[in-house]
Amino acid sequence: MKNIVRLALMLLLVQGAAAQETIDSAMTAKIRDEGMNRSQAKEILSWLTDVYGPRLTGSPEYTASAQWAKEKFTAMGIENAHLESWGPFGRGWRLKKYSANMIGRQVQPLVSYPKAWSPGLGSKEVEGEVVYLDADSLEQLNAYKGKLKGKFVLLGKPNPLKAYFNPPATRYSDSSLLVLANADLPGGGGGRGPGGGANQNFRKAQIFAYERWQLLMKENVAGVLTSAPAQRNEGGSVFVMGATAPNHPDTPMTSVNRISSYNAKAPKNLPPQIEVGSEAFNRMVRMIEKKEKVRIAMTLDVEWTSQKDDSCYNVIAEIPGTDLKDEVVMIGAHLDSWHGGTGATDNGTGVAAVMEAMRILKASGAKPRRTIRAALWGGEEQGLLGSRAYAAKHFGTRDSLKPAAQKFSAYFNNDNGTGKVRGIYMQGNEALRPVFRAWLKPFNDLGASTITPMNTGGTDHQAFDALGLPGFQFIQDQIEYFSRTWHSTMDVWDRAQEEDMKQAATLMAAFAFNAASREEKFPRKEPSPRVRGFGYDEEWDCGHDHGR
Repeated sequence: MKNIVRLALMLLLVQGAAAQETIDSAMTAKIRDEGMNRSQAKEILSWLTDVYGPRLTGSPEYTASAQWAKEKFTAMGIENAHLESWGPFGRGWRLKKYSANMIGRQVQPLVSYPKAWSPGLGSKEVEGEVVYLDADSLEQLNAYKGKLKGKFVLLGKPNPLKAYFNPPATRYSDSSLLVLANADLPGGGGGRGPGGGANQNFRKAQIFAYERWQLLMKENVAGVLTSAPAQRNEGGSVFVMGATAPNHPDTPMTSVNRISSYNAKAPKNLPPQIEVGSEAFNRMVRMIEKKEKVRIAMTLDVEWTSQKDDSCYNVIAEIPGTDLKDEVVMIGAHLDSWHGGTGATDNGTGVAAVMEAMRILKASGAKPRRTIRAALWGGEEQGLLGSRAYAAKHFGTRDSLKPAAQKFSAYFNNDNGTGKVRGIYMQGNEALRPVFRAWLKPFNDLGASTITPMNTGGTDHQAFDALGLPGFQFIQDQIEYFSRTWHSTMDVWDRAQEEDMKQAATLMAAFAFNAASREEKFPRKEPSPRVRGFGYDEEWDCGHDHGR
């Protein structure tokens, strides 16, 4: 009976919304004309990526790019542009110099890249033997004791590589979009992980990984080389993120005692850590198995930095509203990136969409009723740190919302690569279907028409959705995101698709204006279930440490 009543109420809400939802057609046309015919999106992206480059959280490069974005907003005529601290974060890190050569029967440059927050080897070149740590049990691991000092250690298994019989770049097919559109409302979550024997095996693997890192630290190895099996470190792309700092399996995920390579709790004897292209990694393993001697000559010089006030920043800027200016619509993307490429598709294209959307609105003479606030977030890659801190500071927690939360209307996020917008995830808020349908209709011919009740995760809209505040991510074509550019050394300006960027920024501007011009704020749903690491009553380090 409860479900029937709930469905009936939802249908009434949908019917009511359908009856009253209108848009300003003239302003929509202006927004579309400005965004599609006079776009500055890819030029914004070039400044962000080519000039300011990678923007690792806590680094001087991140702060410089944040300062540039603030000044760019001001130059556009966007008001109240400022940096807002959400720190402290931890140690900043920058790469000063890196080179590596594999030495066998010939010398060959090693396709590789240091992991963020990896310790260095100093300014001088270090040469050492390469050892393949081929162990799957604690007993096998013990055989390496006393044999690894000063060695470069290959950690992990070789990755079998296959030809690209399917194209690495894809767009949503009509059938895939239909599946999204016809999806049911998201249901309740199940258990957090495997049970029974599977759970025991998982714990056994955790203990083994922890003990393996303890051995590597005690042995004082020259460096640890990995090639992640879950990513395609091939064809010139190296997917590189943060250095591992091992945590004991019994340390709770929510514990303030957990360590990451970027915080002061990181062990002093962590070894240098390098991500290697699979082709080079596999070759070294095969050579060692054939009893060939392999050496590496490496220079790895890094610098540890900190902000004067030990803070990290979000960039905030506004277009003030008119009669409802104390109510807020937000648009956002994360400014931080990993360090291997220049953070173009993750998430420079999202940043460009937000900045270009604000420029479009200003150039179009938009006068929104509510204030439109842009946010460029820091620390997304370490667990939505900037957006979570902002939401908590301004709007409260899921159990204790602040008065400002009642003035909040909606948040729209762009963070799925360079692909064009194909529609939007409703995050289980079915009452918004007719609203989004009306907003997308003027852009159906640009490929944007799909509305799905499904949730999507992994980015900053979750900071708002977790509080029960309307927060949304657009459906975007994948292009080469996971196959080529995501967190990789190929995440560069050249991989961004200009026409898609124009369309995405235009949609962002239109959605912001429509949300800011409605008679009513957005209908709300119940807060999403607590997700480990994303609850505001939890202190948990959400860093992307991958203990392999």
